[in-house]
Amino acid sequence: MAQNPSSWYGNLNLVYAHRLGKTEVIENSHQAPLKVQRPFYPEGALVCHSVILHTAGGMVGGDRLSTNIHLKPDSRTLITTASAGKVYRSNGKDAKQTIDIHIDAHACLEWLPQETILFNGAMYRQDLRIELAEGGHYLGWEIIRFGRSARGEKFTSGSWRSHTEVWRKEIPLWIDRQWLPGNEQVFHSENSLGGNPVVGSLVWIGSSVTPEIVDKARLLLTSKSLGGVSRLQNGFLCRYRGESTSEVRYWFTLVWQMLRQLELDSSNSIPRVWQI
Repeated sequence: MAQNPSSWYGNLNLVYAHRLGKTEVIENSHQAPLKVQRPFYPEGALVCHSVILHTAGGMVGGDRLSTNIHLKPDSRTLITTASAGKVYRSNGKDAKQTIDIHIDAHACLEWLPQETILFNGAMYRQDLRIELAEGGHYLGWEIIRFGRSARGEKFTSGSWRSHTEVWRKEIPLWIDRQWLPGNEQVFHSENSLGGNPVVGSLVWIGSSVTPEIVDKARLLLTSKSLGGVSRLQNGFLCRYRGESTSEVRYWFTLVWQMLRQLELDSSNSIPRVWQI
C-alpha cells in the first residue's frame, strides 16, 4: 500500500539489557517523528529511565506510529514521554499507534506516558501488546482527555479505541478493549463519560497482590471523582473517570509509588519531565 506523503510513518525500537548491575540500552533505532532521549539514572544504575519524544507535536489522520520494546532478563526500565500527546481533528482517516513489548524473566517495565489529548473530531486507535515471561512484571497507565476542555470543547465527533493485551506463554493474563464514539449522548451518558472529559487506567501485571494493597489504593483517591480498584488474578487495576488530568495523575502516582515500595522494593523517583 502506497504511503501518504503528508502522513508520518514513525517507528522506535529499543532493547534493554542488565549488565554488571546496570540496565543499559543496547539497541536504539528510530524513524521520525519518534526518538528517545539519552538514558539517565536518577535512582542508580539498576533502573534505566527513558523519555520518548514525538517531534511532530501531535498525530493526524493517516499517521502510523510503531514502537517495539524488549527488556532482557533482570533489566528494569521506566519509560515516559516528554509531554502530553495530541491527536488532532481527523481528515477522515484513523491515526494509529502500535506498541509491542517483550519483558523477559525477572525484568520489569514501568510504562508511564503522559496523558493523550483527543481533539474533537479525532479518530485514534492504540494497540498495545505485552509478552510477559515468568517472573517479569509490567506496570502501565493510560490517561485520556476527550476534547480541549479549557476551551469548552467536548468530544462529540470522532472515535477512540484502545486495545491492551498481556500474554504469558500463549495464555492471556489481561485483555482490555475500550471503544468510545464521539457524540453528545455518549459524552453525557452515566454509563459512559457522564459529562467528564478524563478517563484513566493503571494496571499492575505479573504477580498477585494482597487485599490490603487494593484497600490502600482505594483510600489514596480522596476526591469525589469516580474511581475503582479491582484485584486481578495476576495483579490489580485502577480506573478513573473525572474532570482533571492533574487529579488522576496525582492518584496514579501515589498508587505507583506504593507499588514500588511494596512490590519492587524501590524508592520513589519522579521523572523530571513531569515537573517541567
